[in-house]
Amino acid sequence: MAGKFVLKKSSNDKFYFGLLAGNGENILKSEMYEAHASAIKGIESVKANAAKDERYERKTAKNGQEMFNLKAANGQIVGTSETYSSASARDNGIESVKKNAPDAAIDDQTKS
Repeated sequence: MAGKFVLKKSSNDKFYFGLLAGNGENILKSEMYEAHASAIKGIESVKANAAKDERYERKTAKNGQEMFNLKAANGQIVGTSETYSSASARDNGIESVKKNAPDAAIDDQTKS
């Protein structure tokens, strides 16, 4: 099963998306966007930047676990990972984003 972006609307009427791997695991999440079109642009930015290793900011979260941010060319964060128990697990998460994001379909759950 291929990866996909799931676009949703929050209870406060903002839009956000997650990138799911082929196994359904959430591997990247977005910030909150005011407009649907902005969230779509965020997805397109993830697709465009996912294959570029230099766009990944590898970090240690405050709780000591590993995580990463995916940044656009302008340095803005376009996606944030879950936390991982080790650097190698984090790096596997990055590889999953690289593999899944470029061709992932968009499951737009904001339309009723």
